[in-house]
Amino acid sequence: MASTAADSGRTRVHVVSDVHGNARDLARAGDGADALICLGDLVLFLDYADHSRGIFPDLFGRENADRIVELRTARRFEEAREFGARLWGGIGTDRATAVERAVRGQYAEMFAAFPTPTYATYGNVDLPPLWAEYAGPGTTVLDGERVEIGGWTFGFVGGGLRSPMRTPYEMDDEEYEAKLAAVGEVDVLCTHIPPEVPELVYDTVARRFERGSRALLETIRRTRPRYALFGHVHQPLVRRMRIGATECVNVGHFAGTGKPWALEW
Repeated sequence: MASTAADSGRTRVHVVSDVHGNARDLARAGDGADALICLGDLVLFLDYADHSRGIFPDLFGRENADRIVELRTARRFEEAREFGARLWGGIGTDRATAVERAVRGQYAEMFAAFPTPTYATYGNVDLPPLWAEYAGPGTTVLDGERVEIGGWTFGFVGGGLRSPMRTPYEMDDEEYEAKLAAVGEVDVLCTHIPPEVPELVYDTVARRFERGSRALLETIRRTRPRYALFGHVHQPLVRRMRIGATECVNVGHFAGTGKPWALEW
């Protein structure tokens, strides 16, 4: 990875989240930085902006993708699940096998695009058991763990909380809180989901409140990291705000922008 900041005695990292299949821009995301940080959601299951893209339309077509987005946007989650179940029942193979095959294809492309070094954690739509197969020696995967970069301590907590969407890597609040506790006090707290603040969790395109973490909010207030970085909400009401001494920044949605967020010190 080319480094411009190190030449001046400074450190520069680029941060991305919610890559959702954008391997082309991911391959350039680390240009000019000392390290790349990725906060998850590499998989593109369904693009809410372009319903022709993703695993779902590849399997079931654009028309059915339009319908599932319509139901979810209207918060008719039970109808959406029933509609999806009927579609999955007609493909001639079990759902887990079909999804894993498609995800493996995306992961092969995504992980090959990561520069060295990359520090990454899981998003709620990721399949953590597969990451070890695709993460090369230049990619460090962290979840409930911390690492030092340029003299600053970075903590990583991946995944999301239980939601009506029932995405692959969701967990109970207690498990999430335990991972935050394991990270402890850090300079930069990196998570996939945001803290539970209305302006940070409402998605203006999906037209719904996503699940943020109250424990994360309390951790930020108590430990006062310099920065709290996250993604998950693609088009939030507010992308950046201060909580006490901490600058909170939504660094997604990389799939749509193709541009990393830069942090230099």
